[in-house]
Amino acid sequence: MATVDTAALQEMAMKHLWLHFTQMAGFDPAKHPVMVRGDNIFLEDSNGNRYMDFLSGLFTVQIGYSHGEEIGTAMLEQAMELPYYTNWTYSHPKAIELATKLAEITPDSINRAFFVSGGSEGVEGAIKLARDYHNAGGEPMRRKVIARKIAYHGTTYGALSLTGITSIRAPFEPLMAGVRHVEPTNPYRCKYCADQGGCNLKCADEVAEVIEFEDPSTVSMVIMEPVQNAGGCFTPHPEYHQRVNEICKEYGVLHAADETICGYGRLGEWYGSQRYEYEPDIITCAKGLTSGYQPMGAVLFGDKIADRLIETEHMFLHGITFGGHPIVAAAALKNLEIMEREGVLENVKQNEPYLRDQLFGLMERHEIIGDVRGAGYFWAMELVKDRATKETFNEDECNVLLRDFLSPTLLSEGLLCRADDRGDPAIQISPPLITTRDQIDEAIAVFDKVLPQAQDLMLKLRR
Repeated sequence: MATVDTAALQEMAMKHLWLHFTQMAGFDPAKHPVMVRGDNIFLEDSNGNRYMDFLSGLFTVQIGYSHGEEIGTAMLEQAMELPYYTNWTYSHPKAIELATKLAEITPDSINRAFFVSGGSEGVEGAIKLARDYHNAGGEPMRRKVIARKIAYHGTTYGALSLTGITSIRAPFEPLMAGVRHVEPTNPYRCKYCADQGGCNLKCADEVAEVIEFEDPSTVSMVIMEPVQNAGGCFTPHPEYHQRVNEICKEYGVLHAADETICGYGRLGEWYGSQRYEYEPDIITCAKGLTSGYQPMGAVLFGDKIADRLIETEHMFLHGITFGGHPIVAAAALKNLEIMEREGVLENVKQNEPYLRDQLFGLMERHEIIGDVRGAGYFWAMELVKDRATKETFNEDECNVLLRDFLSPTLLSEGLLCRADDRGDPAIQISPPLITTRDQIDEAIAVFDKVLPQAQDLMLKLRR
């Protein structure tokens, strides 16, 4: 293996590479890890430090890091045969094969695939597709979209407009008009049921109230993640999405599931909508479709939408140069093959109860954890100042707790996860779907070491 000059790479990164969602002012290049290789669920940086990746890259690397040769071979074979062609009017075998495979594993309501390059592009495509569907049905005023507060749907113009995180929307406003946000499913702090002893589904009924208020003839689409990522894995009541689905049908509104994170096994099924037993009109997906080995996303839909566009001879005026790229499609097909062959979804189902129990065990041992929530291999621990009152940390305290202490300390202990305050402060755990119980135990041991230090730090700040 060639020697890596870490200092030179760090210096070049600071001069030429602008990092995503990173405060570059005052950024210390010496503290900038440069990841150079991966295997199984582990990453190694240019200094030889090894990390357990309990964020799956970015909720992405379902099969871990050890299948590069197999997926790379599939890509090479495709590159030697047809390195590129478009899906504008024409097509090619790999895009057709992948669309057919996706039709096999999606909910019954879905059998068409429009390929894009990533999650934000998928959401953009869903916005346009929903408008086109209503235009073709003679309802051109159906343009409004309902999403949820705190939810993240991407950073392109339309996707950012749907995103319910004020701090990342405000710098780019004005955004797309006609977006309304409703409450997320956070029973720990829900304004409808947090103190009621159980969910009353009023957060679902709020969708109907907003549709009525806005005038149903103006509402195009409701878009929601099966389990909401931002805010820390807001997990719904088992009937929540079914109720929203019924509301959408009642008012003629399309129901979109943003499965960019929840899709491809993250919740133990191919799609989160399957776990929660509802059939959306549209699915947006990316990330786990290729396990991150190549950039790809898709807008998935069914005959309800396709038939209307075909019958009215309506052209969907949208396209992406690299959507359905043959080499990328080959990678996606091989990734899905590996997931089936190695029983990746089954691993999540078998180990979900164990992971859940270990996280609840952490909450029993550490007062700084106020809530544990999630599903499959997608969990969060919300951190609180006072568990009895659910008092959260203020902005300055969050900066100390999350950015100054937890993120670097967990990294130094060899554990990659997300300490985040888009909403109330939380630690998110989202390991590759091949993660074993022994590896879960290893991560829990790190938390048992670090969380008491975090709690002591915050107590000192209060004195």
